Amino acid sequence: MAQVDLAKRRRIMQRSMKLGHCICDPRRPCPCDVFKQDGICPCAGEKPTPVAAADVKLLQLVHNAGCASKIAPSDLEAVLGRLPAVEDPAVISGMPSGDDAGIYRITDQTCLVQTVDVMTPCVDDAYTFGRICAANCLSDVYAMGGVPRTALSILAFPSETLDGDIIYQMTRGAMDVFADANVALIGGHSIKDEEIKLGFSITGTVSAARAVRHETAKPGDVLVLTKPLGVGVLGFCRQIGRPGGDARCQAESMATLNRAAAEAMNEVGASACTDVTGFGLFGHLISLCRHSGVTAQISADRLPAFDGALEALADGVVPGAIERNTEYVGDDLSIAEGVPEANVLLGYDAQTSGGLMICVPAERHEKLVAALKARHTLAATIGRIVEKSDGKIVVTLAGQDASAAPVTEIVDELPHAAAKAADEPCCASADGKNGAGEVCCATPAGSAAPARAKSATDGNSTVASTIEAWTAMLRSSADDGAIDAKTKELITYALVILHRCGPCLRIHHEKALKMGITPEQLAEALWLAVFIGGAPVKMFYDEALAAAPAPQAQKPKGGACCG
Repeated sequence: MAQVDLAKRRRIMQRSMKLGHCICDPRRPCPCDVFKQDGICPCAGEKPTPVAAADVKLLQLVHNAGCASKIAPSDLEAVLGRLPAVEDPAVISGMPSGDDAGIYRITDQTCLVQTVDVMTPCVDDAYTFGRICAANCLSDVYAMGGVPRTALSILAFPSETLDGDIIYQMTRGAMDVFADANVALIGGHSIKDEEIKLGFSITGTVSAARAVRHETAKPGDVLVLTKPLGVGVLGFCRQIGRPGGDARCQAESMATLNRAAAEAMNEVGASACTDVTGFGLFGHLISLCRHSGVTAQISADRLPAFDGALEALADGVVPGAIERNTEYVGDDLSIAEGVPEANVLLGYDAQTSGGLMICVPAERHEKLVAALKARHTLAATIGRIVEKSDGKIVVTLAGQDASAAPVTEIVDELPHAAAKAADEPCCASADGKNGAGEVCCATPAGSAAPARAKSATDGNSTVASTIEAWTAMLRSSADDGAIDAKTKELITYALVILHRCGPCLRIHHEKALKMGITPEQLAEALWLAVFIGGAPVKMFYDEALAAAPAPQAQKPKGGACCG
């Protein structure tokens, strides 16, 4: 920490205490928790020693990574649909079209293509994140057949706690991509925020006659995808400490411009196009289908995926963005019998800087594939537009006829790592009720207590005795032994926080206080969990206790995550 100006600190803190609020953050009293814990006054410009850029893992600083941080498309449409129409004859493509970028006519021959995109980090390295962000923001212009020209930056950054070198690394990565794309970064805007966010507003040009829209798909068109899927679920795997495939390969794909794909598309002539980002392949495709008035058939077994993505989805690793995208598509997607659920979930996975999904007339399909391959770009044929409709997707296996295949509605529930009823408590007592004497997660999902399990197994004593033994083991583990019961409870408390189980946290917080464990001891257990699990663990803790009225007053003292 830099040398403290005590006179400045005294002057500002006296002013803040008189007001009853910090002058830099009115939500906090003065002296604030930051001053009490770290001995610094942010209002006086005092900062902790920043964490060096090389030591920061960006993925651990965000709730949702990359384009998964977007607002759910169904929520967004509900708001945008209430806005008044823009009555300007020069607007060729605006908000009502739901297209990738807006098109504004300047002259009879020239139109502006404009877009803006902002995202949280999707990789740990700042330079790589900058490259990916720039490529992602340029993609909307490429998807409409345009040529990007200039960029303006948008940056949100926790400047009081993180090294400014991270900003430099992100911006340098973006500028390297812009240089490759012949795009000039000409300015920008920055704000302080608790999470890192980076984005760019891109302006390009396109001929009105050559603009490629996403509302002009026609029956008979073939669908071609130019990048693999799965970066969303694999990034989520890394956030929660599971294998996430080849991170370097995924990052290079995300940082690769869609320029070559757009050049091939323009060379051949496409009916329609959209890039695949945060709403997933199915989310962007259903928008295209609804605006074009068509039904698309997708061959689920032909969707290209990064190594490990299908395996993670089959294992129940389903990020929240998939559920949000599923809600947006809703009943407009149907699945033929025999289609693996993991392949369907892959279609909902939120992508960051994904590829182009190009609709091309069947007679030009082979020419498009050849043009993409000549540019060393993936050309995966994933389906076709089959008929006019009000906007539908039918998911089949390759070779199945969309009209003849038996079709079922999409499942309402997505798989979870452990199947359990939505209203079943995570922690149950021996009689299956939360309350005194409960044992956290003592009974397996679907069986609240050993006695009930016996009756449910129709005489299968092996299952019942196994459950009884498991419950007895958990109970005995909480008793005094080589480690006393209070210490065991503190260990359990830290592990519950580390594993981010909300119901478990509320139960063990209450139990610890009843055992005489002090808030200060709980605070130390919390910070041990945060030391291992990072900022997301602390943010989970704050949110979980805020949702529980009874223990909230006992919440250990602590500043907001990341400062």
